[in-house]
Amino acid sequence: MRASSLLTDLLSRVAEVGRALTSTEIATASLDDQCAGLLTGRGEATELALARRILDRFGHLDDTGKREFFAEIVQRFGVDQQALDRAIANYATDGSAQNARTIHFASEPRSQELIRRLNRAPAGTQDLVAMRDALLKAIRSDPSLRPLDADFQHLLSSWFNRGFLELRRIDWSTPAETLERIIGYEAVHAINGWDDLRGRVASPDRRLYGFFHPAMRADPVIFVEVALVTSIPEAIGPILDAKRHPLDPSVTTTAVFYSISNCQNGLRGISFGNFLIKQVVEELRLEFPALQTFVTLSPVPGLRRWIASELAEPQAGALTEAQIAAVSDSKAEGTLRATPPPVDILLELAARYLVLARTDAGQIIDPVARFHLGNGARLERINPDADTSVRGQDQSWGVMVNYLYDLKTIEQNHETFANKGDVMAAAVVHRLLRKT
Repeated sequence: MRASSLLTDLLSRVAEVGRALTSTEIATASLDDQCAGLLTGRGEATELALARRILDRFGHLDDTGKREFFAEIVQRFGVDQQALDRAIANYATDGSAQNARTIHFASEPRSQELIRRLNRAPAGTQDLVAMRDALLKAIRSDPSLRPLDADFQHLLSSWFNRGFLELRRIDWSTPAETLERIIGYEAVHAINGWDDLRGRVASPDRRLYGFFHPAMRADPVIFVEVALVTSIPEAIGPILDAKRHPLDPSVTTTAVFYSISNCQNGLRGISFGNFLIKQVVEELRLEFPALQTFVTLSPVPGLRRWIASELAEPQAGALTEAQIAAVSDSKAEGTLRATPPPVDILLELAARYLVLARTDAGQIIDPVARFHLGNGARLERINPDADTSVRGQDQSWGVMVNYLYDLKTIEQNHETFANKGDVMAAAVVHRLLRKT
């Protein structure tokens, strides 16, 4: 971390020198012209200064200006078609491995090299993550920008692969800058101020771990909150209760992953969580050898939305007549009632949603289920009335799920889900499916 800080300071000093050497013409050019200038090959100092200038100017654009900038990049910095045509012609004449590689490099859009050079600027990586966040927003109104997002995703997947990430435990001695960001980034169960945070990171029966990138020293990429308890939990309330009495970790047998938060919207689609969960399991086993069970207490964010969609546009066999009757608003045909159905019906619906409901591409619909099942976890139990918060009721009428990370079967489960799409589930879940 100290070495990373020294490197950042050095780059900043070099960039300041470069600012003084940058010509007035390039300093006052349009933003896309500055990008073209960055690609022409300059001295190290002027290149760093220009990259920093581009990132700063981009950061001050409004949403419309950012969208227009992205459109210019797509149009102006695509593939060099002449170079690609030459490479293809050479390969047609001589199909050597070298000529094949030449086609590969010639087919790369110039926008990728532009992103690489912007990344060399001081704090460039963090600004590029923010730039991709802006790009994802711009794509909603202009899908033609998707090729540029493919460039970002390709490069960020390399720069943020597991080999570059550092696992850190976050506790009460962690710098305040990072702790404050944890409060803001918590995406599952809101942290209500510093006292609440202290209960989650300083209690003897609580742990919080995060992945950090060396270019973003104080800013986590993803983090997971863990509760050490004596049995698999059925509800989130006791875990979050500020008045609870902390347990002696030596008597606990179960580690519960009750919140996982991705911190950087600009890294959407780049997965770190599977590595995080597995590495945290190893950390906990080393610290607490008596731990026997590793399990989540997870939300079911799409349950009510899926049921509502099935009422509006029924799919053959997705819901039974009894289930439809139990969730339908009697005053408005085809719409969802506000109050939850009976518990037995709700559990059946949750089991159907988590195991059987699929996208058009054949994937499990629920993103949380897809994440944990893809990691090799087993759908262990479905818990009604587990989340009484407004959000929990809006998403799933309070249903939460335990996904079990059984170290003896985790890899086999992963392979089965990845290759066949089969959901590994406990017998109690299968019984719910047989009822329907």
